[in-house]
Formats: sequence, structure tokens, C-alpha cells
Amino acid sequence: MSSEKEASSSKEKRRLSCTAHFDALWFCYSPVHQMQQYYRLGVLDNCSGKWKAMVDCLMLKTKPSSQVEEILAAQEKSKPHIWSFRTRYEASQYWRRRYGHLDRPE
Repeated sequence: MSSEKEASSSKEKRRLSCTAHFDALWFCYSPVHQMQQYYRLGVLDNCSGKWKAMVDCLMLKTKPSSQVEEILAAQEKSKPHIWSFRTRYEASQYWRRRYGHLDRPE
């Protein structure tokens, strides 16, 4: 029975919800967010990225579920990874270049 649940849960399709995008867009226009952006960057945020995400989500809602799955999978694959992977040798070279001066006696 548990294997049936696992199989069905792996086949379950993601439910597409635009609530998070709407919340992000709503917060983008808040004075808190705008003042943070002005303090950090010196300009107010025009929220264009949040609008794009919201419109994309709403457009996905109009497509058949099979297309939505394909589009979401393609988007996940196209996102760049936040870490840069290095071999042990590359990592040690990077560490020496960046922090090697700390090992030298003064």
C-alpha cells in the first residue's frame, strides 16, 4: 500500500498557484520595500520583475497541464546554479590566491 502512495505521489502534478507572485508584487509596492531599495541601491524599484513573474504565472494558468509541466521543467533546468563547483585542486588554488597572505609570517 505504501508503494502505491509513493507511486501516485511521484506522478502527482504540481498545482500552479500565483499567490506567491501576487504577494511579492504587492510587497514590492510597499513603502518598506521601496525604502530598502532606495537605501541599498539609491533608486526605487519599478517592480518590473515581479510583474513579469505574475503575468507569466497567469499565462501558464491558461495552458494545458501537460504543457505547464514541460514549461516548468524547462525553467528549472535553465536556472543557473548558485554555487560554482570546483575540484579539490581548484579549491585549494583558489583558497591560496584569496587567503594565502594570511599564512605568511609578518
